[in-house]
Amino acid sequence: MGENIFSVSQLNVRIRDLLESDEALQSVCVAGELSNYKVYPSGHHYFTLKDAESSMRCVMFKTAASKLRFRPESGISVVAMGRVAVYLRDGAYQLYCTALQPQGVGDLHAAYEKLKAKLASEGLFDPAHKKPIPRFPARIAVITSGAGAAVRDIIRVSGKRWPMAKIIVMPVRVQGVEAPAEITGALGYANRHSVADLIITGRGGGSIEDLWAFNDERVARAIYDSEIPVISAVGHEPDVTIADYVADLRAATPSNGAELAVPDQSEMREALLGAEIRAQQAVRKKLDALRRALNELSGRRVIQSPTGYIEQKRMELDYMRAHLVSAAEKTVSSARREQVRLAASLDALSPLKVLARGYAFAVTDAGEAVRSINIVNTGDVLSLRLHDGSLRCRVEDKAERKDLSNG
Repeated sequence: MGENIFSVSQLNVRIRDLLESDEALQSVCVAGELSNYKVYPSGHHYFTLKDAESSMRCVMFKTAASKLRFRPESGISVVAMGRVAVYLRDGAYQLYCTALQPQGVGDLHAAYEKLKAKLASEGLFDPAHKKPIPRFPARIAVITSGAGAAVRDIIRVSGKRWPMAKIIVMPVRVQGVEAPAEITGALGYANRHSVADLIITGRGGGSIEDLWAFNDERVARAIYDSEIPVISAVGHEPDVTIADYVADLRAATPSNGAELAVPDQSEMREALLGAEIRAQQAVRKKLDALRRALNELSGRRVIQSPTGYIEQKRMELDYMRAHLVSAAEKTVSSARREQVRLAASLDALSPLKVLARGYAFAVTDAGEAVRSINIVNTGDVLSLRLHDGSLRCRVEDKAERKDLSNG
């Protein structure tokens, strides 16, 4: 064993001194992509600067951050200026950044925007394709890391809100190269075997690299092709993944995904109690109305004395019969009197009455009544109708009537 034995603190100080003695590291410019960018309540900014092969921790204190002329966010390529030093507590070196200049959108962000535009043009984000979330799912498949906080949050929240639902955990990797294939496979298995009524897939928050599995095209298409409704529950609220756009419903966090997946049993209990109270009130109101109707009917005479009711109706029938008979008799009597009157009038006008007083009327052989001497000639044969028969006569002569006024 060597003669020089350092404590951890001594070695960290030694390394710090070495780094700080290198003038090139005391004023350095580093180009890279911002990742996991966070602003703490203290005003200090913490982030990771990375490229395709490596990354380093960075901090920008409040005074320097207040001079920024743009809003840094994960995925942006920047040039960071500052000094490299050791953070003694953790024994880790980091860049103490004094200034940031944007260079453009990073590779991951550009890939994200490109895939987002492609899938949007194919209609994968169209609301018309969104499937309704079942209101009371009996089985929920959770596709996430089996050891992460996300699955514990989903089980805890769903168990508290709706313990009747069965949670089926389908553990997969949610970070790394293998993650997209595992998530896609779990979605396909859940659909082929109809393991659940609803699927929740997601993970807790993280950097854009941590969440990248949910920006994978394979995962997006598997969610779109799922016949089972899918809730995307990827944490870190500011970040919206491709899976969030494709899913039938987006949740801000895994806990929120569980809240959206199942109803709250307390709220349902209150709703059922309210419905029960309203039903009881409706039944009570109906019974009161029926009771009033029954009381009204029971007070009627037909109920109290059925025979009396019949006798009353019989009396009314007798009255109506007598009234009808009287009216009929009056009508017949009046008709008879009218008949006698008309018969007397007809009798008075009868030609037979005139003939009985000694008159007669003449008729030609053609049956035409002789009303003037001008229609007969001397020698014509006429029939004279008398009250008791007729006579055949021949016309011997014609004489016009003399005017009585002349004598």
